Amino acid sequence: MSTASIGLSDKLQKYLLDVSLHEPEACRMLREQTLEMSEANMISSPEQVQLILLLAKMLGAKRGLEIGTFTGYTSLRLTLGMPSLKLTCCDLNKEFTAIARQHWQAAGVDNRIELELAPAQQTLDLLLDEGFEGAYDFAYIDADKTGYRDYVESCLALVRPGGLILLDNVLWGGAVIDSDDTSDDTVALRELNAWIHANARGRYDLSLVPIGDGLTVIRKFA
Repeated sequence: MSTASIGLSDKLQKYLLDVSLHEPEACRMLREQTLEMSEANMISSPEQVQLILLLAKMLGAKRGLEIGTFTGYTSLRLTLGMPSLKLTCCDLNKEFTAIARQHWQAAGVDNRIELELAPAQQTLDLLLDEGFEGAYDFAYIDADKTGYRDYVESCLALVRPGGLILLDNVLWGGAVIDSDDTSDDTVALRELNAWIHANARGRYDLSLVPIGDGLTVIRKFA
């Protein structure tokens, strides 16, 4: 998927960044390093991460969950932007997260980030077993698409009333409306979007924002 916001031309994407993005130098360096990688499409777009930071600040967030860390751009941006924020990050890839650790340490935020190298659902289940229900202000999900539904259900328990759950890639480059695309990820996201919409009543507020590759924002009811 593109690292630009879906539907924007290169010129309009550049304009968007020129007039809105305020990116710390440490984040810019990490983003540019990541964009040189063959997996560069896995990084969240900077304008989307800046929106998530704004929403987290509006919450007065102190504790957050990140499911899918990659090279650590989002977690670096959030912890630099919120000096009191502590993050629990879930990922499986030691190679990618080694890059994240390097940049967290260089920026002096590594002491506020707990990285769990294990299957994300295993970590979420453990947190629930250990009594962390309602302990988090927000959760950001950007990992294996077939696991999203289970992650949302777990995060609805782990995030406090009034907190946010945010999901990346929910438009999947437009593939969610392509009926000929029956790949596992596309079908999972298509079914997820329908499920989230159908189950919102009485549980959460919902908005799907066409930024990045599509960002769903869920606000858990108080």
